[in-house]
Amino acid sequence: MSRTGSTSENQMATQGKLSLRSLRVFVAVEETGSVAGAAKKLGISKSNVSQQVTAMETGIGSKLFDRTQKPISLTPVGQALALHAHRILTTVSIAEASLAELNLGSLPLLNFAIIDDLDASLTPSLAASMQARLPRCFIRTFSGRSDQVTARLLSRDADIAVTAIIPADMHKFQVLQLLREKFVLVTARGAYSNNLDWRSQLETLPFIQYSDAMPMGRMVSAHLKRLSVQFPRRFSFEASRSVIATVAKTGGWTLTTPLSLLDSIRFRESIDIWPLPFAGLSRQIYLIHRLEELGSMPDSLAQQCRTLLRQDALSEFSRLAPHLTDAIEIYNETLI
Repeated sequence: MSRTGSTSENQMATQGKLSLRSLRVFVAVEETGSVAGAAKKLGISKSNVSQQVTAMETGIGSKLFDRTQKPISLTPVGQALALHAHRILTTVSIAEASLAELNLGSLPLLNFAIIDDLDASLTPSLAASMQARLPRCFIRTFSGRSDQVTARLLSRDADIAVTAIIPADMHKFQVLQLLREKFVLVTARGAYSNNLDWRSQLETLPFIQYSDAMPMGRMVSAHLKRLSVQFPRRFSFEASRSVIATVAKTGGWTLTTPLSLLDSIRFRESIDIWPLPFAGLSRQIYLIHRLEELGSMPDSLAQQCRTLLRQDALSEFSRLAPHLTDAIEIYNETLI
């Protein structure tokens, strides 16, 4: 009888001890304000979260959360624990990053995926930077549409991705913002005037579309639908160069982004670039990687991306369209 009681007491004492796992659960509940939010963030069940919190409260002998409020709030004891929990987890994260850096030295292969709009301008410099940091590692790169790039990240065919699409289960990833770019109106040279009614002009010109198979094509189609703007469907292409070339050849128009235009810069003498004459549309580009796998390297690459984008993409587009210098915004260090 006493042996059984002693065993139960030992189990309760073990369950009540603070652990890294329980502290992570505690902080997740604090940050999301709910058990469900913490479960989603950590990728575990709600019952698992509840059990961890209950075990901590049993071991400490006091409530950590006031569950009568929504969102859940910390009790005074919970607030005291939060100070220590954040310090502990920060220290552990630093240690994990340092260990990851040491393990990178023996990494045999690194897969890097990037949207094709940025492939030529960023990939050579970034690949060289990764090779210098990982001299014994084989760097394999892929470029394609944003949905293809993000899909490779999800399937682990990419370790680092530069893309416009964030994974749905983003709590498993670190998402570093690189830039935001506004869509612009591109017309054949001399075919459009911003002093006249935009709708009547565009209705008479061929609308050259990005294919709806592409994320950009779907973005444009959805935006025009929200604005209740419809134009006859005549052409659609998947490559930016084909879209811009057809605009120039047919005297038509399209909606595109500054980065896509830079990929078609040889047509600059045959086109005009305008701000959108209706409600704006923009997209963001991110550098994304799985958490706690590559140390500080992705952060360094993200900063290098921002520097290269300022030096190359931003300055080149400013020369191409000096009246639209606000169309590209390069972020400073910012984390989602």
